Amino acid sequence: MKAILIARVSTEEQKEAGNSLPAQISRLEQYCRNKGFSILRTCSFDESAYTNSRSEFDAIIDYALNQKEKVVICCDKVDRLSRNTFDKRISTLYEKALRDQLELHFISDGQIINSNISAVEKFQFGISLGLAKYYSDAISDNVKRAIEQKLRKGEWPAKAPYGYKNISLSGDKTAIVVDEFASQVVRKAFELYATGAFSFSTLCKKINADYGVAWAISNVDKILNYTFYYGIMSINGKTYPHNYPPIISKSLFQEVQDIRKKNGKNLQHYKGKNDILYRGLIRCGDCNLAITHERQKGHVYYHCTQAKGKHGATWFREEKITETLSAVFTSLQMPKNILQDTIDILSEVHKNKVEFHKQENEKLLKEQNTLAVMMDNLYMDKLKGSITDAYYDKFFTSLKEKATDVAIRLEQLQEAETNYYITAQMLLKLADRAYDIFISSEVEQKRLLIKTVLSNLRIIGEKVHWELVSPFDLIAFSDDRMLWHPQGDLNPCFRRERAMS
Repeated sequence: MKAILIARVSTEEQKEAGNSLPAQISRLEQYCRNKGFSILRTCSFDESAYTNSRSEFDAIIDYALNQKEKVVICCDKVDRLSRNTFDKRISTLYEKALRDQLELHFISDGQIINSNISAVEKFQFGISLGLAKYYSDAISDNVKRAIEQKLRKGEWPAKAPYGYKNISLSGDKTAIVVDEFASQVVRKAFELYATGAFSFSTLCKKINADYGVAWAISNVDKILNYTFYYGIMSINGKTYPHNYPPIISKSLFQEVQDIRKKNGKNLQHYKGKNDILYRGLIRCGDCNLAITHERQKGHVYYHCTQAKGKHGATWFREEKITETLSAVFTSLQMPKNILQDTIDILSEVHKNKVEFHKQENEKLLKEQNTLAVMMDNLYMDKLKGSITDAYYDKFFTSLKEKATDVAIRLEQLQEAETNYYITAQMLLKLADRAYDIFISSEVEQKRLLIKTVLSNLRIIGEKVHWELVSPFDLIAFSDDRMLWHPQGDLNPCFRRERAMS
């Protein structure tokens, strides 16, 4: 008879224990020579027999079943063929063997499955399959426990997510570290979306333009919802704090989630509408409905649908609204000497805050080091058997949560240390250049500027109304009260709203 040889290996342990593919094939070939079988085909593959997608195995089974003459399928052991008693492919081979259409030979197990086997031999084959499955399940349980232990220790057991990367250490050890470039892309994506001025689609375009990274909308959705970036791993519905440096703060992550929830829109909702400058930014002052837009003869018009009742709503061309808001941004310009003097004062105030932040930073670093020592000691007590696994899990989780909280506070302290001066300086310079930015920028930058400077945009009658966000209201209206001069009014009554037709 002709024989089909099947050799399989799925783990490094089997390769090192004499079960390597060459060793199996050698034994199978010698068996065929002893039996006088001619070898029709040899199939060897390195994949798990406990998965559903075994393409090579399926191919060889189909090949065997399509033979017109009776063939022998030779394997080293039963567990080389399958470790699943419910595998329909094995059932098919077994039934074919009982009908004398083929034979199964397991040479190291000393088992032959054909139409002549006894009830005892059938029982033995079933036991062999059951033991193979038990062995596979035991391996699976061990792997799961190892993964669970890694997770409890704050280690990610899989490929590093985007923003991080895997590196090789000494021997066969690996580690996960922050990818400098990719982490910047992730951080910027969160910061941009947190402004509320970007949809998933426009964010993809912005990331591609600034970093040359082409993201699909589904990638944006996944990244903006990934807790790993602020320090929390999630797997199989469970969460664990990890040991790797966070890319963003938890507060920034929450800001993004709040905006996603507020939007409540599907990923493609704004497809084809990304060039509409005032989309979703203006409401009707009479009925509070969102102002909609329409294209007519090459122009974009905005108007209220009057769905709650007719009230004589006016239609506005986009250019008219832009002209109105341009005047607002022009009013934010400061005298150059006053602008520079203000920045210099802020810089001096910032220097006085350095010592305070230094002391707070040292305090948090000391607390972080203490927690690290406590976690190390706790782990050593577990290895020595001084404490139970339950006790270890309970207190390690508590310590890890505290360590994560300290890391977040350190990050926030660092942000506060620089942002007090930098943010104030940027706001002043933004106010001074607001008009130029508004006129020359792309749609998404214009929308971002509007959201940063203005709020509560609405149309009442034939006028556009708005409110300036602090401190831009102070900058815009200060010239009316001569605040740039020492003799100016020291207690002005600011107008926080203007209207222009």
